[in-house]
Amino acid sequence: MTLLIVGATGTLGRQVARRAIDEGYKVRCLVRSPKKATFLKEWGAELVKGDLCYPQSLEEALEGVTAVIDAATSRATDSLTIKQVDWDGKVSLIQAAKTAGVERFIFFSILDADKYPNVPLMEIKRCTELYLAESGLNYTILRLAGFMQGLIGQYGIPILENQPVWVTGASSPIAYMDTQDIAKFAIRALNVPEAQKQTFPVVGTRAWSAEEIINICERLSGKSARVTRMPIGLLRGVQGLLRFFQWGWNVADRLAFSEVLASGRALNAPMEEVYTTFDLDKQQTATVETYLQEYFSRIMKKLKELDYEKTKTKKKKEKKTPFKQSSKVNSQ
Repeated sequence: MTLLIVGATGTLGRQVARRAIDEGYKVRCLVRSPKKATFLKEWGAELVKGDLCYPQSLEEALEGVTAVIDAATSRATDSLTIKQVDWDGKVSLIQAAKTAGVERFIFFSILDADKYPNVPLMEIKRCTELYLAESGLNYTILRLAGFMQGLIGQYGIPILENQPVWVTGASSPIAYMDTQDIAKFAIRALNVPEAQKQTFPVVGTRAWSAEEIINICERLSGKSARVTRMPIGLLRGVQGLLRFFQWGWNVADRLAFSEVLASGRALNAPMEEVYTTFDLDKQQTATVETYLQEYFSRIMKKLKELDYEKTKTKKKKEKKTPFKQSSKVNSQ
């Protein structure tokens, strides 16, 4: 089976690619910059240069492909908008996959996307789900909540560096999941008959509020967090202002997602039946506590090593040279 993985250089996509290669699949990755994706080639993947926003580049990428796993999404720093990548690009990919006779299509969506029609990314995910379901392709949709990897930049690093930790509104609890565990579900979906033309939540073992995450980080790091609460009204104002400038559209669309994070409504779902369907063991799923503990154990050990090296270097500099010692003797 030949897989085409789209978005393979991203946080989730690279884990999907790694898992697929480890399980013996022939993996092809659609990349915009082969130079930035050399690590995928080193792992054993075939790289094909292409872009979702250029439909003509998809035909070659899909030649001989059995299944597509779509992990691509726009970034706030991209010059292209969410609509261009997450809607126009995905529609082109789905159409091209159907034309190419692809047998399976795995798509990552967001949990509760249908509950936030005013949030661009959520509404686009909802519409993409519908479009995929009506395309005639044999699909599986996995609805995610949040990545554990994002907790490091949002909470871990700011606390270690004594920088502000930004918290929005009522802080919706989120069932974060390690992207390595999400990748297990994506690859397993390829061979589970019950997953065909179905939609599943794929979330962590429990939902965590921002305050709970901060408390864990404080305990593991031994440092206190500088929590700064951002009023949702202020974010809405900034979002509205940015829409006056074309360069700010993408950032404004991303800021709109703060409505989800500040709603107070948990991003979580029951997973018992999902684990049973996919024949995966919940006990092997990483928890937020174990993930953060592993991170802080590594980083605190590294900081101690750096502090030791710094102290050793300082002591060496403080040692007096023979010249200075002799000068001191002569002066006496």
